[in-house]
Amino acid sequence: MFSNYLIGLREGLEASLVVCILIAYLVKTERRDAIGPIWAGIGIAVAIALGFGCALEFGSQELTFQAQEALGGSLSILAVGLVTWMVFWMRRTARHLKAELHGKLDAALRMGTAALVATAFLAVGREGLETALFVWASVHAASDGTPRPLIGVALGLATAVLLGWLFYRGALKINLAKFFTWTGGMLVVVAAGVLAYGVHDLQEADWVPGLRNQAFDISDTIPPDSWYGTLLKGVFNFQPDPTVIQVVVWLLYLVPVLALFLSPLRLGPGPKKPAQPSETVREKA
Repeated sequence: MFSNYLIGLREGLEASLVVCILIAYLVKTERRDAIGPIWAGIGIAVAIALGFGCALEFGSQELTFQAQEALGGSLSILAVGLVTWMVFWMRRTARHLKAELHGKLDAALRMGTAALVATAFLAVGREGLETALFVWASVHAASDGTPRPLIGVALGLATAVLLGWLFYRGALKINLAKFFTWTGGMLVVVAAGVLAYGVHDLQEADWVPGLRNQAFDISDTIPPDSWYGTLLKGVFNFQPDPTVIQVVVWLLYLVPVLALFLSPLRLGPGPKKPAQPSETVREKA
């Protein structure tokens, strides 16, 4: 459940920060009339993300076993790719995300209501679709028939919303750079487990060979139904009897990606500061 809590917290907090930046900028520039379209865009993005997650879950149930495994493995690999891109993107752009969003919002304000809805939808929708896909892949990998993964996601999202509200009210201040670095590193570890399980699904579907070539089997030492086996499964998607290909893929992903993610970041020039509405507005704000 912890890995799913982490997914909900990390993705939810990114979306919450985006919403806070958009709303705070409109309040500061005395454009409260534009807040309604922003919330409309956010609502549409959330609805589409939920619909996408439901389509994945209920649509896959109508497939044959091999088709389910092929779909699960393929989407797991896609989810890992998106999450990997996301953690590196946030690491690179977090320092000037606020200025970038302000620039897009200024352009949308000049274009009208539809542009405001689209700006909020695009800013939040990507996070929502990524979350739905990665959560589905992680829950599919857990596959223990309990609601704990979804409970973990719900608790993570609720925590993210609370933190976002506290940030907006100025009641909470943390080092976001360190927060996203630590959670990004942990998500890379989680993603490695999802990737390995995705490869196992493709082996079950006969898309990848080597299903019977086990690297090791420590089920007697770490029983899958024990509390510590369940803990390792929930946090790292640990499998006590992986195939050789699973272990190779896990190592080939985790070692270089984690090393690259934790390496010192070379900071380039950020985007140009967006034009401000007017000196008078700034003084009033």
